[in-house]
Amino acid sequence: MKRIITVQDISCVGRCSLTVALPIISAMGVECGVIPTAVLSTHTAFSKFTFRDLTEEIPSITDAWKELSLGFDAVYTGYLGSERQIALVKDFVRDFGNKDGFVTWIDPVMADHGKLYHGFSEEFAGKMAELCTMADVVVPNLTEASFMLGIPYREHYDEAYIRDILVRLTEKGTKAAALTGVELEEGKIGVYAYDSVNKKFFSYYNEKLPASYHGTGDVFSSCAFGAYMRGASLEDALSLAVDFTLECMKKTMADEDRRFYGVNFEEAFPMLISRLKELK
Repeated sequence: MKRIITVQDISCVGRCSLTVALPIISAMGVECGVIPTAVLSTHTAFSKFTFRDLTEEIPSITDAWKELSLGFDAVYTGYLGSERQIALVKDFVRDFGNKDGFVTWIDPVMADHGKLYHGFSEEFAGKMAELCTMADVVVPNLTEASFMLGIPYREHYDEAYIRDILVRLTEKGTKAAALTGVELEEGKIGVYAYDSVNKKFFSYYNEKLPASYHGTGDVFSSCAFGAYMRGASLEDALSLAVDFTLECMKKTMADEDRRFYGVNFEEAFPMLISRLKELK
């Protein structure tokens, strides 16, 4: 069984970040260790929440692992709250990423809909871009990709533009880049990716639903990463993640008692396990 580490915050209530990544990756048959970057009482869509920064705990955690000679097969990062945390992830990759086949998977969570999230700056985006040069796979949305490349965000685009963005994301060392939330056909949404090692583009789309839920990006990335660590090709992993995210949203829409703070991903596990068997 592969053993990975995911680095992101944990909201005690609310389906996002670690409360999504840990159960999804574990359910996919991959041992999932964690480095919690912060603890929140709920995620930030709630009107009130507490926050405790854990940045200074990270070096002692990784030092203890080094003393124990623990090894890992991959690191997967989600929301990182500061440039200091980005630097610590770089240190982790240098310290633990010398194993053959080690995978660095970066989800540069920092922006959407043309704007950076509260508390982030263009300087932060530049540091995130530096981290992504160390990645085997990076999975930004178009807003995040635009900030990392230092170009204006475009709401309207064509396939040639998406391909150009993907190539530029891989020019400084990233092996593969996948843009999420791509819409090139009415009523469809999905992912467009580029494997710079094999010079191959691929895309996959499914139905766009008339709904939006917090944490679906975390669901997507965790599922894709889990499948990839199970040995699926990047194309199959990303395609499965599109379908699983859609299934999570459908389960949520069908639930009369659904909560506003995330998707019912737990109810979609039977579909996920069934599809994993097909990937073998």
